[in-house]
Amino acid sequence: MRYVDFDSAENYYYRLVVQQIISELGNSALADVPGALEDVACLALNQLPPRYVRHSIDTVFYVPVEQQQEMIRAVKLAVERAAKYVQEHPRLPVTCELPEGMLPG
Repeated sequence: MRYVDFDSAENYYYRLVVQQIISELGNSALADVPGALEDVACLALNQLPPRYVRHSIDTVFYVPVEQQQEMIRAVKLAVERAAKYVQEHPRLPVTCELPEGMLPG
């Protein structure tokens, strides 16, 4: 079997979500919270159907303009929802300590 590059497949929504987060939240207070924008990206992507392509340009040529516009609207909405959720549910600081009552033995 010849070499096959499966790493060339990517979820097209990933790039759209990252661009939307940088555009809308890159200078927000949320951007100053470690890991918050990454959480927004994960939550937003989980709201969207996967759309795998080998090259992003494929989507531009093979997806009708109306469908591309709907994808962009869906990304904006998913990012807004995800950002709201992350703002309303801040992460607790990560420590190596076990909560009280969870000590082994």
